[in-house]
Amino acid sequence: MNRMSESYYLSSDGKTKIHVNKWTPENTYIRGVVQIAHGIAEYGYRYHEFAEFLCDQGFVVVANDHLGHGSSVVQDKPRLYFGENEGWWDVVDDMEKLRCKTAQEYPGRSYFLFGHSMGSFLSRSYLIRYPGKMDGCILCGTGHPSAMTIFGGKLVSGVEIKRLGKDKFSALTDQLAFGSYNKKFAPNRTQVDWVSANEENVNAYVEDPLCGGDTTVGLFRDLLSGLRYITKQTNIEKMDKEQPILLIAGKNDPVGEMGKGVQKAYRCFRKAGVKDVEMKLYEGMRHEILNEVEKEQVYYDILEWINKK
Repeated sequence: MNRMSESYYLSSDGKTKIHVNKWTPENTYIRGVVQIAHGIAEYGYRYHEFAEFLCDQGFVVVANDHLGHGSSVVQDKPRLYFGENEGWWDVVDDMEKLRCKTAQEYPGRSYFLFGHSMGSFLSRSYLIRYPGKMDGCILCGTGHPSAMTIFGGKLVSGVEIKRLGKDKFSALTDQLAFGSYNKKFAPNRTQVDWVSANEENVNAYVEDPLCGGDTTVGLFRDLLSGLRYITKQTNIEKMDKEQPILLIAGKNDPVGEMGKGVQKAYRCFRKAGVKDVEMKLYEGMRHEILNEVEKEQVYYDILEWINKK
């Protein structure tokens, strides 16, 4: 039987306690570690079923709640807020803090990073900032927006920050960030139909008080700064060329432009000289492929890839 535990560590912002869920196999040889970086407006425990699956295969799994998410909310600030300054890099550095802490507990074990959605963008920032620290990385539900799209978003968010403040919600930036996603699945049953083709999963997301909500303008601008960083080819070239990468996404995922953004990221990694890059797009699946009806196929594909590496 697997064991799930919770703990906290101090964020790189110097003041916020970062919450961690950890799943540990009981009475079995520990083959390696998988660290999960969750997406925007969710939290680490949402990956419980996937973590239990990996645990059954002999892997320790750790998932922290990023700043402003889950149980890692910045003091005296709303949810979905990273911080006053360089919030994106505080979150990336928090990922490295968790890796160091966990790797010390399991020396000599293979260590993999799994990042979903915003977590995939954070993971790509991590791979550039901390090259060679992981034995492999799975990027799930990622994308590769154009420089023009990022520039326009930063322009709007800058205006809204001056008007409202970094820790406030802006309907304009929210519409700019997420408004187009649901249109592809009209007529809509909910505001987040784009998240999953699995209606039970969409319902669970809507009913979860720690999912969704009002993304602050500051977090939106931090995200755009991160996107600008990871889409610059000169930065991609700083990655460890020997580190294996697996790109996975739903073919109907609007975050990855229905596969086009994922393919673009793949080509950029190859252009940078990364030697071992694989990609798989899943027919009929939307954004949260780990929660679709056919999720077991995704689970086993990830496990097969990890086993090969």
